[in-house]
Amino acid sequence: MKSSLQDVRLTVLVLISVSLIVGLMVIAVGGNSVDLRGYSSVVYCAVIAIGIQWMAWLPASFRQTERFYDITGGLTYLAVVVFSLWAGAQTESPSPREWVISLLVVIWALRLSSFLFFRIHHAGKDGRFDELKTSPIRFLVPWTIQGLWVFLTVNVVIVINSQTNPAPSLGIWDGIGFVVWLLGFGIEVIADSQKTAFNAKPENRGRWIEDGLWSLSRHPNYLGEILIWSGIACFGVPCFSGLEKLAWISPVFVYFLLTKISGIPILDKRALTKWENNPEYLQYRANTPVLFPRLRIPQR
Repeated sequence: MKSSLQDVRLTVLVLISVSLIVGLMVIAVGGNSVDLRGYSSVVYCAVIAIGIQWMAWLPASFRQTERFYDITGGLTYLAVVVFSLWAGAQTESPSPREWVISLLVVIWALRLSSFLFFRIHHAGKDGRFDELKTSPIRFLVPWTIQGLWVFLTVNVVIVINSQTNPAPSLGIWDGIGFVVWLLGFGIEVIADSQKTAFNAKPENRGRWIEDGLWSLSRHPNYLGEILIWSGIACFGVPCFSGLEKLAWISPVFVYFLLTKISGIPILDKRALTKWENNPEYLQYRANTPVLFPRLRIPQR
């Protein structure tokens, strides 16, 4: 459980970067939010998002376990959403839009966090954390980034729930947002279910999945995730003005993180290392899009 000077430098850099990002977002989107004891309610949401992660990191680093990482993330979403609803209710009762988007996030958070928790409980560990959890200081990095992930992704909901001005009536953008969210949620649930069923069969051990949605995209679950937050972002179209529009960074952040940093690059590198000499996998990789399925026009 030793931490090197390099671990300390990395962690300090991450903490400073996250603090700057969160601080700038709070200043940008919190101007029209409910004031609680001299501070914007957005500030409290940021503190909750980061604070819960740090509290969970303490016992997790002591026990060198990542088993409660995902479930902690899900509970943090619930805490932030509930608090933002409560904060907005200090000036007026929550609007139908606030109830709808809050419920959508709660449904998504409960489903995904419980799915990931039981998956890691069954597997015994998450390989992403093998090197991180041996150093308490280095292990703080993923917990802090998860706090940033929660705060940025749910920022649209925070801003809508905590606004002081009267909420506009539900309209076409809310309908579009719900349809996009429902599409993304369906894709994510089906993709996760198909992969779980595939991995449960002994004959598939050591193989990759290329059936169902996985025949159309190598990462359909991530496609669903991006669509989910794109749908949530649509609910903000009738509500946002000025710098509040920066809350729309939510789906952009999700796309960037999953396609450039933590999701697809890591999984694709791991898969290529494992099956680089397997011609069937190389053919699947060459013929199947990374994320967005190809539109196939039927030939006459």
